[in-house]
Amino acid sequence: MTPDLPPSELPPDLPAPPDLLRVLLDTSLSGVMLMRPVYDAAGTTVVDLTVVYLNATAQHMLRLPARPDQSLLTLYPTAEAVGVFAFYRDAFLSGKLERRQNNYQHDGLDGYFVLVAQRLGDVLVVNFDDTNGQPRTAAEQDLRASQTREQKAHAAVERERNMLQAILTQAPAAFALFQGPELRIAAANAAICTMWERAPEQVLGKPLLEALPELRGQGFDALLHQVRDTRVPVEGRETPALLLRDGHMQTTYYNFVYQPLFGPRGELIGVVDIAVEVTEQVLARQRVQELNDELAAANEELRTSNEELLAANAALIHSQLALSELNEELEARVQERTRAVEQQQGLLRQILRQVPASIATLAGPEHRYTFFNEPYLELTGHRAYEGLSVADVLPELDAQGFVGLLDQVYATGQPFVAREKPVGLLDPATGRPATRYLDLVYQPLRNEDGHTTGILAFLLETTDRVLARQATEATAQRLRLLTDALPVLIAYIDREQRYRFVNHAYRTWFNRDPEALLGQPARAVLGEAAYAAAQPYIDRALAGERLSFEARMPYREGFVRHTRTDYIPDVQHGEVVGFYSLVTDVSEQTAAREQVQELNEELAAINEEMLVANEELRDTNDRLSHANVDLDTFVYTASHDLRAPIANIEGLLLALEEQLPAPVRQDADVTHLLELMRDSVARFQRTLMHLTDVSKLQLAHAEPAEAVDLAALAEAVRQDLEPALAATGARLSVDVSACPTLRFSPKNLRSILYNLLSNAVKYHRPGHPPVVTLRASCPKGQVWLEVADNGLGLSDEEQAKLFVMFRRLHTHVPGTGVGLYMVKRMAENAGGTVRVHSQLGWGSTFTVVLPDLT
Repeated sequence: MTPDLPPSELPPDLPAPPDLLRVLLDTSLSGVMLMRPVYDAAGTTVVDLTVVYLNATAQHMLRLPARPDQSLLTLYPTAEAVGVFAFYRDAFLSGKLERRQNNYQHDGLDGYFVLVAQRLGDVLVVNFDDTNGQPRTAAEQDLRASQTREQKAHAAVERERNMLQAILTQAPAAFALFQGPELRIAAANAAICTMWERAPEQVLGKPLLEALPELRGQGFDALLHQVRDTRVPVEGRETPALLLRDGHMQTTYYNFVYQPLFGPRGELIGVVDIAVEVTEQVLARQRVQELNDELAAANEELRTSNEELLAANAALIHSQLALSELNEELEARVQERTRAVEQQQGLLRQILRQVPASIATLAGPEHRYTFFNEPYLELTGHRAYEGLSVADVLPELDAQGFVGLLDQVYATGQPFVAREKPVGLLDPATGRPATRYLDLVYQPLRNEDGHTTGILAFLLETTDRVLARQATEATAQRLRLLTDALPVLIAYIDREQRYRFVNHAYRTWFNRDPEALLGQPARAVLGEAAYAAAQPYIDRALAGERLSFEARMPYREGFVRHTRTDYIPDVQHGEVVGFYSLVTDVSEQTAAREQVQELNEELAAINEEMLVANEELRDTNDRLSHANVDLDTFVYTASHDLRAPIANIEGLLLALEEQLPAPVRQDADVTHLLELMRDSVARFQRTLMHLTDVSKLQLAHAEPAEAVDLAALAEAVRQDLEPALAATGARLSVDVSACPTLRFSPKNLRSILYNLLSNAVKYHRPGHPPVVTLRASCPKGQVWLEVADNGLGLSDEEQAKLFVMFRRLHTHVPGTGVGLYMVKRMAENAGGTVRVHSQLGWGSTFTVVLPDLT
């Protein structure tokens, strides 16, 4: 794989070139890499490079073996995007020594590389060095730091985007997004579709009342439009809603928030609906209230019964005579009241069993179950059993302190109340504890003496609500992280022009902790000069005007920025309480715009100069056109006026021959002179004829184009050339099938083909029969006629003189030097061109390019 060095370039006393090259590669402090090109299926385009050799230094820097035998783009796929592959490919194709510096922080590499590449045979030799071990310039350090920051920021934003997407789609809270002037549903997660009992395809793209017509007249659509118009959130607590459930209308209850959603420039992009159904909690509270009312009624009846019993006892004491009758009456009344109490207790137990809240009664200091309803049984995983203690049934609660709380309530007689208290309950399905959240009340139960005999446990599960709130809080925290990751200044300023919120970007601009800026006046944060520039806009924003403006902001000495700022008023209850501020650094764009303006002004000046130059060229062209007309007129006149004298000379020559005595006419010298005189007159006549043809070219330019059968015309020219073809043994092939018809002057097109084909036959190489080919092709908008031969060919110097009138390059065959000149003039008059490709001793190819007028 290591190419040999030419021995002539080495001192004679050195080792053999292969050994020397191998040692040089092994001891080189720079990396050396050899690559071969990989071509596409057609074998014409380099699509990759195979790495075939790495010296020791390159192996160390790239962490690859000496012969990876893998392609460059397989090892380093980012090389194409950053231009490294194009550099190698172009260096191979050009064969020149090429250099490049590249900061490459991709595909496991991290370095500033200096590259030198040159082709050697079918191999590309690359010499490279990594400056990681060398002191970097300030520009290199800035570039690497900038790229690192960009990559970290991109990765952070991507992580935030993925996390927010997962939260929105997987959160247990119901979520929907309404967008557009009609507030159509743009997004709806699975929770809200379940709540609505609609599939996503049934609601997406529709306004709320079209997707859920049963909500018409309940006020939710009006609240959505209110949030859109005022940009103020609306919150509802335990709000009733009539929804279609299981085929009929049911009243359900919800906690919800309609929150306006803003874009990066403060524009409203939609309204977010976050809802949690609390129907079970509301119904449970209502049933508990009903239960309390029924218990109060029962207690009142018991009190009345007790009073009646006391009255009966008093009557018994004061009237011994009616003892037996009163005893019987009392026994009957007691039995009746007992049955009533038992019926009420049965009704109470039936009601407690139907309450959706979890309820249990515990007796004694061991807290043994005497009653529990179905929701409580399901909450405990069907482990509750009457007569057993809480510690026996739910041992995991002891370590969490709940048994201790029951002991405390039993001992003190004071109830215990907790909201959203976490509790780890064993899940029988998985065998592992699962965290649930409960609103719970431990209420002591007392006997008639006021002593605590048991505890009423009332539990309402709030796991969904807690998880929904936690998800919402996490979303808010992630939104805060997202604003901190954005490269713009985001702030909220109140009516007193004090900062109440700033994102992390303020640290970079003002070199201060964002928390330290909270409560600070805008004047103190921005500085006097920048505040003076922003104050008029601040006043207008606090007056309720939404603004977007660009300004030069001199924050402090040495720190001036051109910014694009958006101020968005915060209107609550018809009053502006502050405004949101979004500031973007557009210094680079401003500088670029100014540079473009300067370039436009320079371009305008150049255009003005070109207009003047074009006017001068137009005048020159007019003068040349007049000169050409005068020249054509002169040529035509001269050729016409010279015909009569030449005819007279020809007549005098004939008269002279007739007057000469026969002996003189037969003299060899006289005969030779007469022959020379006749040839001169004939050549002069031919020259006059060609001058006439040339003068007619200008008039022929105006001849109308016609549809010409190219194959038929070529055959007619072949027949005219048949004697010459037969005399030279020439072979003429014609292929004009690609352009069977051409719109052109038939006379001029015949002249073009005749001149080119006759020259191809006439100027053949001695001893080589002429081989002549006529081809036609039709690229877009053009017609190409090619006449190729294997004749004498032309040198570069001869090609430069080829189309000059009366210029003959070969004198061994007859000719006037006008034919090719006329071919060129006829083609150019039609808007075409003529070019020639020729090699001396091998033949020529003439290509006539004409406009396609079909």
